[in-house]
Amino acid sequence: MSKLGVAVVGTGFWGKNHARVFNELEETKLVAVCDINAERAKKTASQFGAEAYTNIGRMLKRRDIEAVSICTWSTSLAKEALKALKAGKHVLVEKPMAANSKQAEVLIKTAEKEGLTLTVGFLMRFIPGIQYIKKAVENREIGELVCATAKRVSQWPERIGDVGVVKDLAIHDIDMMRYLFNSDPVAVYAKTGNMKHKKFEDYAHIMLTFEKGKNAFIESNWLTPYKTRVLIVTGSEAIVKLDYITQELTIEDAKETVQPRIIWQEPLKLELQHFIRCIFGKEKPLVTGVDGLKALKIAEAALKSSKTGKLVKLLM
Repeated sequence: MSKLGVAVVGTGFWGKNHARVFNELEETKLVAVCDINAERAKKTASQFGAEAYTNIGRMLKRRDIEAVSICTWSTSLAKEALKALKAGKHVLVEKPMAANSKQAEVLIKTAEKEGLTLTVGFLMRFIPGIQYIKKAVENREIGELVCATAKRVSQWPERIGDVGVVKDLAIHDIDMMRYLFNSDPVAVYAKTGNMKHKKFEDYAHIMLTFEKGKNAFIESNWLTPYKTRVLIVTGSEAIVKLDYITQELTIEDAKETVQPRIIWQEPLKLELQHFIRCIFGKEKPLVTGVDGLKALKIAEAALKSSKTGKLVKLLM
């Protein structure tokens, strides 16, 4: 199998990781990286044997680039992703995909029109423990799914500057709840606020209601002095807890507590490898553009709920 030529737009903390993984994968050749910061682009390009660009339009003219990861600031993701799609490149755009749902819809329509793969960087789906939980829910190994709770808290990350905690952190868990419940929520109620940061909300408490009265609860903030990433899934027969950071999984039922032995794997490597295999037609996207759009719409509804103080009904 020939290697797929790839490029990365945005070489900050996360974009640099994309470049590293593409450089490590057998299926890809990192051809170029692009960043408005010329020094940062050159440093990343030099480290991974690629060519540096500060102009995305110029980079996208290269025929040896077939796929692009978009890792810019949240408010510019859609603009850069649209340029790549119009240039005929397959695209993985990082969450939250776009500044708003209208921009996301344009990306989806463009990818469909051009016959290109468009996926969104919902990394959590690729954690082996999540795949274990997903199968356990589908096979009713924990009984009937009752509710799920996610806690994603840490101190303010310096890299964030153009969106609040809902679109940056909570959107991961919004997507995860849709994935585990295998359905869209019918309503959202949320409370957000600013404790330390004036421009954007730095904490959020979100409740998603699904059909038959099932609920999901999401807590996110940029305030807590230490990083916590935990998911608890409650079934009628057992409770499952996953630590996203260590990937440790614990299952408790009426008789025992067990910790299945799951080999740790780097989610980003699994995600990017899957992206490439989708382009080659070997796999179907685990995350589609529509998944990104729906998560963004729910995030927007959560912000609306907090602003109005009312429950917001969802029509997905």
